[in-house]
Amino acid sequence: MNVILRNLKLIFLTLLSLITSVNPSVEIPEKFRQNKIDMSEFELVWEDDFDSDALDYSVWSGHQVKKGATSVRKGGYWNLDFVKVENGNLHISTKYFPEGYKNNNLPGWYSCGITTRYAVKQTYGYFEVRCILPQGSGMWSAFWLTCTGVTNVNTSGTDGAEIDVFESSFCSASSEKEQNRVTTNIHYDGYGPEKRSTNVCKPYITDNNPYNEYNTYGVEWNEDEYIFYINGVETGRSSFGGTSQVDEWLMLTVEVGGSDGKAADSWAGPAICTDEEVSDFIVDYVRVYQYK
Repeated sequence: MNVILRNLKLIFLTLLSLITSVNPSVEIPEKFRQNKIDMSEFELVWEDDFDSDALDYSVWSGHQVKKGATSVRKGGYWNLDFVKVENGNLHISTKYFPEGYKNNNLPGWYSCGITTRYAVKQTYGYFEVRCILPQGSGMWSAFWLTCTGVTNVNTSGTDGAEIDVFESSFCSASSEKEQNRVTTNIHYDGYGPEKRSTNVCKPYITDNNPYNEYNTYGVEWNEDEYIFYINGVETGRSSFGGTSQVDEWLMLTVEVGGSDGKAADSWAGPAICTDEEVSDFIVDYVRVYQYK
């Protein structure tokens, strides 16, 4: 009987994943939300709780930006000066500079993205971040996994995928309920016309304001599927493309919509250009577990 029930559950979860891929607006049933991650299956193999005086550059490095340099990133610029560690947290700040940062004649929004590409990577396990989202129209933060294989165009995600554990882009939504949510996505086959993508879930966060209070966002990744969690509660799962079977590294990023350094209306909404506004992506910790 237990085998039959387990098989029925797997069939239900597979159908649910297909439904949410076709119709991203479908809410996860309340019964499904009661599935909680079993941490007894895992052991902690790496963490950064940001309790030091500065970012550990032996682990973290700039994503598409080098220390001391500025690079264009969508509708803004990335510079590692906007990453700092203080009071036991990582802060990735976003700020608008009408004359450019340090008067570099590149006016616009400045923020950054960091990666463990050269130090921490793993195949399968559980990956989690505890954080407060950056508040403000146009702010687009994310915790994601990726690898070089994501750019391979071969109709399969098994050689690498972009696994978006969460992306926040709804602060400009018209209602508080719409604002207090994140999205989860999977991409593979590069970033051109062949790119393949699915939205796994857009769960509402109803118990607090994610821009003022901490939540944890995690993904359990095994050879069969990706299972996503918020505060340890399952929000969706998918085997889209066949799960990645190669090492992937961790990413923490904040972007502003647009292109060529010019902010514009985008998925995250129009950026509000003011030299007074500063928005921080605050990260308490990042943890990596492997199966026992």
